[in-house]
Amino acid sequence: MRTAWLKIRMGMCVLLLFAVIYALLIVIATLLGGTGSGMMIIYALIAFVLVGIQFFIGPKIVERSMRVRYVSEQEQPELHRMVTELAMKAGIPKPRVGISEISIPNAFAFGTSKKKARVCVTRRLMEMLSRDELEAVLGHELSHIKHQDMVVITALSVIPMICYFIYFSFFWSGIFGGGMGRSRDGALPMMAIALIAFVVYFISNLIVLYVSRIREYYADAGSAELTRKPHELASALYKMIYGSAGAKPEKVKKEMESMRAFFAADPVTARRDLKDLRAADLNKDGKIDEYELRAFAERARVSRADRLMEIFSTHPTPVSRVKKLGEYL
Repeated sequence: MRTAWLKIRMGMCVLLLFAVIYALLIVIATLLGGTGSGMMIIYALIAFVLVGIQFFIGPKIVERSMRVRYVSEQEQPELHRMVTELAMKAGIPKPRVGISEISIPNAFAFGTSKKKARVCVTRRLMEMLSRDELEAVLGHELSHIKHQDMVVITALSVIPMICYFIYFSFFWSGIFGGGMGRSRDGALPMMAIALIAFVVYFISNLIVLYVSRIREYYADAGSAELTRKPHELASALYKMIYGSAGAKPEKVKKEMESMRAFFAADPVTARRDLKDLRAADLNKDGKIDEYELRAFAERARVSRADRLMEIFSTHPTPVSRVKKLGEYL
């Protein structure tokens, strides 16, 4: 039931985004009297082409930037065994298995479809986690593949891009006194369109970020369903954040900023997140067990400041995620 509600929320956000872009195009057509329809088609085509290129060459970019090396069953038999078992439970083809040589302890999944999916863990993550914790993280990543939310996020990113193109084009057309064959008298409606498009661009970006956060909750729920051990995922998140917090912030931001949405835990905010999550580790043994997860889920509260910052983040706050995992016990 919980996962069904998360799926419904994602679907509602998709419908809302398309309703927003449709409303924007209606406003533009009204203000221009239909003369801008050709330009709207061009903007949409440019956005779809750019996202399409990103979609198909994206896996190669991820492989190179994350220094991924795919491993055979002979090299990593236990890792392959876990991925095989979880893929069978999830009802998806077994993804290609790789190890990333970056210094941050994390995991990620990517690919253009279920059949062409890849799941990767960093070497440092494998060294830090127990078998059950690693299995829980893999369950999270395979849930992303099962839900195909990577494709959804890529498709939705077209809409803010179209809005930005509209804003940029009409802003400069208005500055220089009308474009598309108009006189300077046409500058006012163009500046109005630019302003509206910028507002819609901002709002649509927030909606895409919200969908990104929902997909993390959805994958967490998927991991809990596959492994029946939500406390192991909570413990793994704690260890990933702890491991990332030790890295230099400048280095993490420089190397991981563009890829942070792929990760199971956000390495950029790790230092701040660790302060909030330490309270879950009651006996200070460096992990979160079932009792600690239950206790933390009951007493922990997310501050207003954290809720506000979360609006602009690709990931929910770890406190929110761990509290939600406590509901699956």
